[in-house]
Amino acid sequence: MKLDALLAGVSYTLLQGKKETEISGVAYDSRKVKEGFLFVCIKGTASDGHRFAPDAVESGAIALLVEDPVEAPEHVTVVQVENARYALALLSANWFDHPADKLKTIGITGTKGKTTTTYMIRSILEGSGHKTGLIGTIETIIGDRRIPSENTTPESYLVHQYFAEMVQEGCECVVMEVSSQALMMDRVAGILFDFGIFTNIEPDHIGPREHTSFEEYFACKRKLLQMCRLGIVNIDDSRYDRIVEGATCKLETYGYSEKATLRARDAMMLMKPGYLGIRYQAEGLVNIPVEIDIPGKFSVYNSLAAIAVCHHLGATPESILDALTKAKVRGRVEMVPVSDRFTLMIDYAHNAMALESLLSTLREYHPNRIVCLFGCGGNRDRDRRFEMGEVSGRLADLTIITSDNPRDEEPEAIIADIITGISRTNGEYITIIDRKEAIAWAIHHGEPGDIIILAGKGHEDYQIIKGKKYPMDERVLIQEILHEDWRKGVYHNISE
Repeated sequence: MKLDALLAGVSYTLLQGKKETEISGVAYDSRKVKEGFLFVCIKGTASDGHRFAPDAVESGAIALLVEDPVEAPEHVTVVQVENARYALALLSANWFDHPADKLKTIGITGTKGKTTTTYMIRSILEGSGHKTGLIGTIETIIGDRRIPSENTTPESYLVHQYFAEMVQEGCECVVMEVSSQALMMDRVAGILFDFGIFTNIEPDHIGPREHTSFEEYFACKRKLLQMCRLGIVNIDDSRYDRIVEGATCKLETYGYSEKATLRARDAMMLMKPGYLGIRYQAEGLVNIPVEIDIPGKFSVYNSLAAIAVCHHLGATPESILDALTKAKVRGRVEMVPVSDRFTLMIDYAHNAMALESLLSTLREYHPNRIVCLFGCGGNRDRDRRFEMGEVSGRLADLTIITSDNPRDEEPEAIIADIITGISRTNGEYITIIDRKEAIAWAIHHGEPGDIIILAGKGHEDYQIIKGKKYPMDERVLIQEILHEDWRKGVYHNISE
């Protein structure tokens, strides 16, 4: 592709060379540059791509896209843009022949519920006969391929590459999580989503290398409603009026409110040994009774959002109901069969807001006790530790403080911060640094009617210690514990 065709729609200045230069590939990582490539110099939080322009040229780059002028050999074309990330998004769409235009695109943003809603939508659409790709926090799904995710929303080049591969696989739709970082860093710039879902908004991702303030975080999230044809918004959110302020799309709403386009009523908690769920009646846009094998009020909101968008794509009530009973999300209130005496679940709640929402929801099931096991990540905002400790101390009957991803910090120091928070309450707690030992203790001391929640790791299957990733999947740990108990003659009664 000629450089000028690749840069269609991009405002740029030609600093040297020819805009008719033939480009054989695009890279924003100098280690991936090959002969004839365009290298895009992106300024990141940890490094500046301009520093690697000489390396890219040495590897065969024939053109450079820069924000700041760089020295380059005469045979290398150099174009300057105001925002390299924005330009990368537009040229990536050009490079892959605008695959987003060949799919029904569904973008989901908000503080909580993105991942679960994404999987619910895919489950419904697949059950309705619409082959659907997915891009999210846990993985990207293209046909039978599952690609583990590094970011909730990948860099724009990868987004369009995935879209193109989905088109080749025969996908009709794609549903993706759109993070605030992605909106801030233009990873989805230039895409006009057919549907944009806004789940809710609370302070989160504020700190070093994230957002400078809640206002910035909020402003980034709201961009989605200026980048879609139809916005579907949670009307019950206390900041609803601010969420829709400046929206340029048509709007629909969901929630418990009588004003909602799609609303829920008569919600009923469902509980039996090892199982928690919820049932409700959906009214308005769709009128059906709904039952979900995922507990809590937030499951009602997630499923309403999924029903709302899938209704517009022709999903029948039968396919919706069938799909929602099958929609399971790894690490999101994921129940693990351990004993008929108590319920054990794994969840990704890794900040105070998510943990408070989860524990408050579980309290509505009137368990004998809520036992909350969690730790906090190292090299992260210390306030998160104080806040999570305080939330667990206030809402759980017993907290088991353990290790998460300590990274470069000592686990004992992180645990001490959590204790500082929990000490502001009257909550009972114990500390067990080794996570497997902590989980074993929780299982061995589970009482009839307890709900035991392993919080923070969720879908993650590793632990980061001193810059190295070690395999650690809580599901594997649980099975190891049960097997070790069996060898000792300790048996757990689990219904089939």
